[in-house]
Amino acid sequence: MAVGESSPRERVAAYASLVRVPNLFSAPPDVLLGAALATAAGASVPIPALVGLCLASVLLYAGGVVLNDYFDAPIDATERPERPIPSGEVSRQAAGVLGGSLLVAGVALAFVAAGLRAGVLAAALAATIALYDGVLKGGPVGFLAMGTARGLNVLLGTAAAASAVALPPWALSVPAVVTLYIALVTYMAANEATDTPRGAVAATAAGVVVAAAAVLGLVATVGPPIVRAGLAVVLVAGFLAWTGRALEPAYVDPRPRTVGPAVGACVLGLVILDAAFAAVAGVAWALVVLVFLAPAVGLAQVFDVS
Repeated sequence: MAVGESSPRERVAAYASLVRVPNLFSAPPDVLLGAALATAAGASVPIPALVGLCLASVLLYAGGVVLNDYFDAPIDATERPERPIPSGEVSRQAAGVLGGSLLVAGVALAFVAAGLRAGVLAAALAATIALYDGVLKGGPVGFLAMGTARGLNVLLGTAAAASAVALPPWALSVPAVVTLYIALVTYMAANEATDTPRGAVAATAAGVVVAAAAVLGLVATVGPPIVRAGLAVVLVAGFLAWTGRALEPAYVDPRPRTVGPAVGACVLGLVILDAAFAAVAGVAWALVVLVFLAPAVGLAQVFDVS
């Protein structure tokens, strides 16, 4: 191997880092949550359509983070030189082509797997991702756009239903809560490599509390069987503990070494939040969602989450 030439293993590792491979496991739980809400509203969900939408969600997420690094390459050269593009492990042009191709593939797969409704939602999600990466990032509108992308990802799961389903108001509140939570996490992450305002960490902590309260409110509103309600409460406690242990040091000393891990914990914590919401629809839904936490946490020991 010539000097300066990377090995196949190194190239695979570089692309795995580029797509934030641990985070990819946080995308299907949103879709599963949406499907759980659809079944709670009385719809049937074919397994092939659900699996296809989960895979489409992974492609859309991967495309989004790749394009994020494509657009951020000049800034990353100073703030995050270890990332694949500024380090020279992946060319910026290759990242741009890959990111765009993943978004297109995600939309196409959603359409093939679950039809026109899914294709339209996936297209809206892809457009939101592209707008965030290329134009909106860095301000309140951008934070909301990132949150909206996650909310749309939950709604994408509802398109797995065999027929159109009208979600009740309590079910529609779930993607709204997910949107708010991720918008606040994005606010905290905006300056994680430099100086993060303590208020941004506090705002994210408030978002955690609001999300937890929303799950408990949903339990009180829907009144699921005791086993489902108990599991939802246990998962809420886990969500608070998971995010709180990372947010506390970030609030006390908001520097990159504390804020970065807090962002990562909150991103992966969404899986627990999704499971808590899904528990209202069924224990099985919650457990399937929660399965995705294990590979995400394991891979986060090797690859960066934020």
